[in-house]
Amino acid sequence: MALRKKKAQISVYLDPKTMGILADYAARRDQPQSLIAEAAIASFLSPDAAEQREAAIAKRLDQLDRRMARLERDLGISVETLAVFVRFWLATTPTLPEPAAHAARAKAGERYEAFVAALGRRLATGPRLVQEVSEEGAGELGR
Repeated sequence: MALRKKKAQISVYLDPKTMGILADYAARRDQPQSLIAEAAIASFLSPDAAEQREAAIAKRLDQLDRRMARLERDLGISVETLAVFVRFWLATTPTLPEPAAHAARAKAGERYEAFVAALGRRLATGPRLVQEVSEEGAGELGR
């Protein structure tokens, strides 16, 4: 039968706020406060605590890096989409004589409002363009 070593007892002074946090945490976990305090002190004094923090920070940075890469990809798709549309529009839209241009501007206002409404519906419910564009197609944007 293995003998249990008796734990050493210490007195620690905690400010009321820290003591309240400790008491609440121990109560939520249904554990003695001394066990929670012991685990916290052991974690604080652990030689690998710095390595654990560094690993956690590295993991978080990797997640942020992946998010940034997705944002860069999505922005590239958006810029290319706009450029293709503008080139197409400029190549296919003839200039109008002045009497027709006035009527066209009025109709353009109506069409723009319809476009904004459709865009709002799509952003609220529909798939995003970047979801429709395949990863392979997006890779070609950088070429």
